Amino acid sequence: VQVVESGGGSVQSGGSLRLSCVVSGFTGHLAAIAWFREAPGKEREKVSCINSSGRRTFYTDSVKGRFTISRENAENTVYLQMSSLKPEGTAVYYCAGHGWRACQSAAAASDYDYWGQGTQVTVSS
Repeated sequence: VQVVESGGGSVQSGGSLRLSCVVSGFTGHLAAIAWFREAPGKEREKVSCINSSGRRTFYTDSVKGRFTISRENAENTVYLQMSSLKPEGTAVYYCAGHGWRACQSAAAASDYDYWGQGTQVTVSS
């Protein structure tokens, strides 16, 4: 299974970015696909997650109302639309998938089987 993220970059505070995650090599659809981020010196943090149907989504409190996760199963792609970005959002963002656990039962980074290489997001003040 390959997971490839793209869309990172540098923006000013208040700006927007859309991250993409393409999954290949998995038969069917991953039950849960999540976005994590890891800032220098900090633990990897789960930002958002979406279940296979796309109808259930989860967000960490700090991004609610600013980030939107969506899924195009026909394209095996998950997007993370990030708006009103803040400097504390600077991190490497990773996409991760789980074959059979839904978001609500795949809470920690250690629960996820498939990971991308990460994409850097830098938000300047």
